[in-house]
Order: sequence, then structure tokens, then C-alpha cells
Amino acid sequence: MWHDLQTMIWKEWKELFTSRSTGRGTLLSTLIILFVLGVFMPLQVGEEWFTQPLTVVVWAWMPIFLTLGMVTDSFAGERERHTLETLLATRLPDLAILLGKILSAVLYGWGIAILSLLLAALTLNLSLKGGPYFYAPEFFAAALGFSLLSTVLFAALGVLSSLRAATARQAYQRLSLILLGLYFLPFMIQFLPTDLRARILEALMGLDWRGMMLALGGVLVVLDVGVLGVCVRRFQRSRLLLD
Repeated sequence: MWHDLQTMIWKEWKELFTSRSTGRGTLLSTLIILFVLGVFMPLQVGEEWFTQPLTVVVWAWMPIFLTLGMVTDSFAGERERHTLETLLATRLPDLAILLGKILSAVLYGWGIAILSLLLAALTLNLSLKGGPYFYAPEFFAAALGFSLLSTVLFAALGVLSSLRAATARQAYQRLSLILLGLYFLPFMIQFLPTDLRARILEALMGLDWRGMMLALGGVLVVLDVGVLGVCVRRFQRSRLLLD
């Protein structure tokens, strides 16, 4: 199984970085994200980059945007290029194909997040006096965990939207609608009954940053498991061939 996953991940990365149509754009967007999160933002924030946990956690999810085009292209792009039949005709098991598509995006996006955090630490150690500086262990772990769970969620949602889409553009539009719904979800609290809303806000206000990260992490774990489960159920090789 692991060998099959490696095969899929290598295939996806090779197409991402060596394709004439996407290779240069992928490299450029990666360098821009690394510069913004690893150099520009840390220099703007300064030493507080290491002392204000929410600052880094808020920015740690940004590399997942690099995976959006990758995941929406995962099956819809193969369908457009007429290579889906060839892929599904291989000996690779269904789960390896599906998880390989998701993992290739997750490892790419999460890898950029890790590099950004490390580059930010290097940038500030070179620019600030009185070092060395680095993240507190629990803070660093929270940033890595949050970015990983967020990347898994977005990658799974992207692949799910791509499974039945006729084109990568259509898959991207579907994913955009899902992301828009997730963005406005926190604002739905205002439509809850007054007593319930007050209790929720009181509970949130009573949490420190560790409690907030644990609560958010728990929600992301539940969402990740749920969306991955839906992907596994929706992925049917025979159905994709018929489509």
C-alpha cells in the first residue's frame, strides 16, 4: 500500500512541477508564499512573532491555498486530459489512488507551512539582537498541527469536489462555494437563540489560546474524518469510468 501511495504522490508532484502549463506558476507561487510568510510578515511583526501564538497560527493556514488548484485538478483535470481512463486501468487499488491524490496535496501544502515557520525563525534571528529566538515547543506544535489539519480538510474537500466534476474549473467553482460556506459558518451564531448564543460566547471567552487551539483542533479532526469518509464512499472506479 505504501509503495502504491509513493507512486501516486510522485506522479502528482511530477505533473505539478514539470508541466509546461503549471510548473513555472507553481514554483513562483511557492516562492511568493515563502517570502511573505517567511520574511515579510515576520519582519513586520518583529519579536512578537514568537510571543503572540495566534499571530503565527492565523497565518499558518495560508499555504493551503497553494493546494487548491492541485486538488480540484486531481480527477477533473485527468478527465479533461483524457488520462483518467489510463489511471483507473492501472493495478493501483482504489484507496491508493484516492489517498495518493489527497496526500500529495497535503504534503506539499504542509511542507510549505513548515518551511515558512523555519524561514521566519531564521529571518528574525538574523534581523533581531539578543537571540537566539525560536518558538515555544507547544506553540510550534500547535502551529504545525493546525496547518496540517487545515490542509487535510481543504485537500479532501477539493478532491471530493473534483470526483464528479466535468472540468477542473467546475471543481474549483464548487470548492469555492464550500469554502465560502465555511467562511460564513462562524457568523451563523447570531441566528441561534439568545440564551444559547450567550453561553457559547461565554465559553469561548473563558478559553486561553491553548484551550482555543484544542477546541479548534478537535473540530478540524472531526471534519477531516467526516470528509475523508465521504471521499472514500464516493470514490467508485466503475462510476468514474462511466462518467
